[in-house]
Order: sequence, then structure tokens, then C-alpha cells
Amino acid sequence: MNFDYSDDQKFLKQEVRKFLSARCTSATTRAILDDDSQLFDPVLWREVVELGWIGAAIPSEHGGSGMGHVELCAIAEELGRVVAPIPFASTVYVFAEGIMKAGNDKQKSSLLPGIAAGEVIGCLATSDGPGLVDADTTTATVKDGRLSGIKVPVTDGAIATHAIVLAGADTGPGLFLVDLAADGVTQRTLKTLDPTRNVAQLTFCDTICEPLGTEGEGAALLSAILDRAAVLFAFEQVGGADRCLEMAKNYALERYAFGRVIGSYQAIKHKLADIYVKAELARSSAYYGAWALATDAAELPEAAAAARIAGSAAYDFAAKENLQTHGGMGFTWEIDCHLHLRRARQLSLALGGLPVWRERLVRRIERCNAA
Repeated sequence: MNFDYSDDQKFLKQEVRKFLSARCTSATTRAILDDDSQLFDPVLWREVVELGWIGAAIPSEHGGSGMGHVELCAIAEELGRVVAPIPFASTVYVFAEGIMKAGNDKQKSSLLPGIAAGEVIGCLATSDGPGLVDADTTTATVKDGRLSGIKVPVTDGAIATHAIVLAGADTGPGLFLVDLAADGVTQRTLKTLDPTRNVAQLTFCDTICEPLGTEGEGAALLSAILDRAAVLFAFEQVGGADRCLEMAKNYALERYAFGRVIGSYQAIKHKLADIYVKAELARSSAYYGAWALATDAAELPEAAAAARIAGSAAYDFAAKENLQTHGGMGFTWEIDCHLHLRRARQLSLALGGLPVWRERLVRRIERCNAA
């Protein structure tokens, strides 16, 4: 079994990196960070659409390029390196995967071409506020095809044109598809640690919606969508961790203290080695998850949880240690360390925090052992 990219996938990854190196520098990300009125970079978004990245895993009959999930993982890894300020993850990893996994023929034919064309921006609205996301306790409700309730926080909620919403119904908790241009929808941007990714509160008041998948099976369907998204998020986290290691290494080899480059000190060597080890563990888990996702393997739930845990831990650790390697400069606005620290924290919470995924992994392993 080969757990590496093929030559064609490596070529795609090189081309993605080449494009992003020119078009998504830290100045691009900082422009969004500095301007509260800009929720994302629409020019970069359009260029990414034209390159076909949005539809990488969408079948060609629905307007996508049909490259596949492993190719999408390669793109995700490069987007993670540059802290891209676009709603790629919400639209592609979560919303598009949700439609492909559970949408009916009409929903697929009406939404997937729009996603691939960059006209439909999606988000996932599950949380009712602080605390765990729980399908059985959600306070949003659907009655006679109309949704009422509040969802907060919702990543890219103020940018999105459509949302998948977790809500209770007479048949039990379910996922519902909502056009956010419909009557009764309010989108309000929130202030967060990472302003380069929009986070919003969505309020629904008697809003028209339609079920996604079988009503009453929302918990199982949500879990399946999160598993698929977790693998793709893990690749963004691996890319971010790699970039943090590069930044730390480069600085350690040019910064002098007491007549020596700081990279010659054992404490700095240990720090960089620890980042490398965690990043490689995350990469191995992500590759296993990519294989499970691309082949729709039975091991996907366990592989996704492992990738999610390792990816979150690696990126957060790398971002913190990169900042420490830069010493006092790492805390300043001028150095890019904080961009990665913000994004690492945002990504680690976007699908639920580490405790949630550790519990999911333990339960899944226990279930496998009992079978």
C-alpha cells in the first residue's frame, strides 16, 4: 500500500504552491485582517474557482473537475501553508461533501454546479452556542418545512449563500438545507481570534428549508459529514505545521545571539525536532485518512478521528513553538507567526475541539474491538 502522492498529484501540488506563493502572500491575508469590512478575498476566490480547485472532488456530470479526494487533499495542504483568506473549507470540505453524501438528485443537480462555479458558498450551522454540538439537544426547530432558531458560531456564516443546519423536527433531529437569501434569515459577523476567517451568528425566523438526507437521522449523517471534512481539515493543518517549521528553521539559521546562530543551541534544535516529529505523525494520519476517504473505506470513522487529532495537535504545537523560536518578535504584528497561531486555533475548533474527537476515537475503537 503506497501512502504517498502519485507523480501527477505531486505535480498538481507543486503548481498549487507556485500559484499561491505569488497570489496569496501574507500581505493578502493581512489585508483581510486589517479591514473589518472585508470578510474574504473575492479576487483570490475567483481565481481559485477558475483553476478548478473548488470542484476537484465534484463529479464532472455536476460541473466539477472530478479529479478526486486525494487531489483535493493536496490542494488543502497548500492552502493551509498560506493561511488562505477564502471560504474554501466551509464550501468544499463541509457543504459540498454534505450535498454529495446526502443530497437527493434535485439538490445535487441544483447546487453542485453552482459550488464548482464559485456561485454557491456554503457553511455548516450546528452549534447553538457554548458547549458540545449535540443533535439530541439542539434548540433550533423545524415545523411544517420552516426553520426557527439561532446558530452560533458559524464559520463563514456571513459569506455563505446556503447552509446545512442541524435542527430538531417531529421525526427527530435532522439536517436541513437553507437558502440564506430566503425571508427570515439574519447573518451577523462576530469578532474572533482569527478575523481572516469569517465567523457569524445565523438567526432563522420561520425560514423555508428542506431536509437533507433522511429526516430523523441527523446525528448519523452529521457524523459522516464531519468525518469527511476532518480528513480535509487535517491536510490544511499539516500544511500549516510545515510552514511554521520552515519559518522557525529559517529564523534560527539567521538570528545570532552571543556570537552564534540560535539554531546551533541544543534547546532550539530540540524545539524544531519536536515540531518535525508531530508534523510527520500528523502527515501519516492524514494520508491514512485520505486513503479511507478516497476509497470510502469502512475504516474512515477511525482514520478521520486520528487525522483530526494529530493534525490539530501538530499545527497548534508548531504555531506556538514557531512563535517561541522567534522570541519577542513572534508576539509582534510585523512577524507572521501570529497568522498561523490564529489559524491553528480556528481550525482546531471548527469541527469540534480535541476532547470531542478524542472521545469519538475512543468510542469507535471500543466499538471495533467489541465487534
